[in-house]
Amino acid sequence: MTTDPSKIEAQVKGAQTEDKGLPPLDKWHPELSGDIAIRIQRDGVWLYNGEPLKRDSIARLFSTILRREDDGEYYLVTPVEKWRIDVEDAPLLAHSLEVEQVGGDDQLLRVTTNMGETLIINAEHPLSVGAYEGTDEPRPVIAVRHGLEARLVTSAFYDLANYVEERREEGRGVLGVSSAGLYFPLG
Repeated sequence: MTTDPSKIEAQVKGAQTEDKGLPPLDKWHPELSGDIAIRIQRDGVWLYNGEPLKRDSIARLFSTILRREDDGEYYLVTPVEKWRIDVEDAPLLAHSLEVEQVGGDDQLLRVTTNMGETLIINAEHPLSVGAYEGTDEPRPVIAVRHGLEARLVTSAFYDLANYVEERREEGRGVLGVSSAGLYFPLG
């Protein structure tokens, strides 16, 4: 058992398939190894022992083995180890809003995460907008996978405002955006 990020990195790389796709996280169910001193700050920076990870590639790799479980906690999972980490807000950030086929049911809204993954807002990656506890500050997030969310950064949320449309639901006006043939209310 180790809390050394480079050893966890080696385990994951050894378990990856040749196509270098996402690791089969849904098939890995080791017992809890403990807590590791990794924290993801609200601004998306990954810290180890209070210091930023030295290589972005490690954070990118770790983002592929991160999941949030039913207990609300976040874990880095390998075939043989499972380490609980601390996440300040959402573990991923979404930025760079792109729009394809503007307007109508064919419109696609796409964002890129701070880990380089592109997501289309759709049934698999729905957009929801809540608020931070005790405030009215909006918290727009997109579901990613394995219980993870990517929070839209402020600039992407403002860009999204350019595509807001009002629809009538249950006799009242609701503001939202359309993507992949679905309508996502904004709060």
